[in-house]
Amino acid sequence: MSFPEQCNRISEDFESLPLNKGCEQLFKAYYSRLCYFSFQLIRDKVIAEDIVQEAFFKYWNHRDELTLHNADAVKNFLYSTVRNASLNMIRHEKVVAGYLELQDPEPIEDFNIIHSIIRSEVLAELHMALETLPERCQRISKMGYLAGMKNSEIAEKLGVSVNTVKTQKKRGLQLLRLVLKPEVYTLFLFLLKQQKL
Repeated sequence: MSFPEQCNRISEDFESLPLNKGCEQLFKAYYSRLCYFSFQLIRDKVIAEDIVQEAFFKYWNHRDELTLHNADAVKNFLYSTVRNASLNMIRHEKVVAGYLELQDPEPIEDFNIIHSIIRSEVLAELHMALETLPERCQRISKMGYLAGMKNSEIAEKLGVSVNTVKTQKKRGLQLLRLVLKPEVYTLFLFLLKQQKL
């Protein structure tokens, strides 16, 4: 299982949690999403995990200043903290490697950061939705849509016909359309199209 797949296995959203569950539930809900987000920026799994742990530590120290009743404020705080720490890590690596001149390094465009956040959220929701599919459909959909395997490769690996794979993938898309929010489903299709390019 690839790191992005590991990072996006989330059982529930923070928004749906009772407030008395506290920091532990917040950690469970956002840790893997934030790890994947940081990983997209710095491309180092261990450092990404460290950055996310530090972000939660920082949240813990400032939790009284943030309103737990506003899940978006907490989510924004965590994403901003991880983004800033990841960008600081990139800058630090450039200094260590001798690439940093007297001026600031080229900043990563905000568009790329927003795109990374959206991709992390869509993949997290997709993983949760895939878990609701029937087993065979789920397995073929994961192989085709997440692992990027071709229909013939899936058919060969599972010992089924290519038409069976096509049918199961089509069925999977139909079921995902029912489970996912319309905007998430649309973004999923957009990401699939980008993956094929």
